[in-house]
Amino acid sequence: MTDYLSTQSAPTNTTAAAGSTGLASTYETFLSLLTAQIKNQDPLSPMDTTEWTNQLVQYTSVEQQLKSNEYLALIAQQGGDSMTTAVNYIGKDVSAEHDTATVTDSGAGTSWDYKLDGNVSNTLLVVKNSSGEIVYTKSNTGESQGTHTFEWDGKGTNGKAMAAGDYTLSVTATDAGGTEIGSTVMVRGTVKSAEYEGGEIILTIGNNRVPFYKILSVKAAAAA
Repeated sequence: MTDYLSTQSAPTNTTAAAGSTGLASTYETFLSLLTAQIKNQDPLSPMDTTEWTNQLVQYTSVEQQLKSNEYLALIAQQGGDSMTTAVNYIGKDVSAEHDTATVTDSGAGTSWDYKLDGNVSNTLLVVKNSSGEIVYTKSNTGESQGTHTFEWDGKGTNGKAMAAGDYTLSVTATDAGGTEIGSTVMVRGTVKSAEYEGGEIILTIGNNRVPFYKILSVKAAAAA
């Protein structure tokens, strides 16, 4: 019995599409040969089941390789499309759902936007450093539904300049009855660069590094 697969050289790994095409041709030929062998076997001397099983195992391996190549090609295409889109954001002003802002110099300020899902009676803004320690708090009253901006001067509640680093803003908003109102913290700025890191696309927005999928809006940068 001819083992067709063992006579074939491995496909060249130039592109996922080319490899998949080669394997597809091999698979179709193998299946045709196996079917013919089953049909034409001698009833008095049937095909050795061990050899048949080995051929079926090879068939399964080929089928799995085909599907793997198809998935890899799809992933590569999607990744390429996403990076192309991300690169087009460079130089544009964007808003992203992200609660961490980077302060590059001691005492330098930064800002966040926060969106309230309803009218609120009290809004508590809390800034924490990268260790999770509270460094600044502020309360606002009577804010309406929509987007608001919080400008932080980079100083703690004690008035001292905070060190350079990453700072996180949390927002707790309640209505007149004490019911918590939903909120979303955002950063805003001009996209400087886009790169792959840890399997995802990261945009540099001002001084902040934000995952691409967190972008909420994009617009052309204001004229200088």
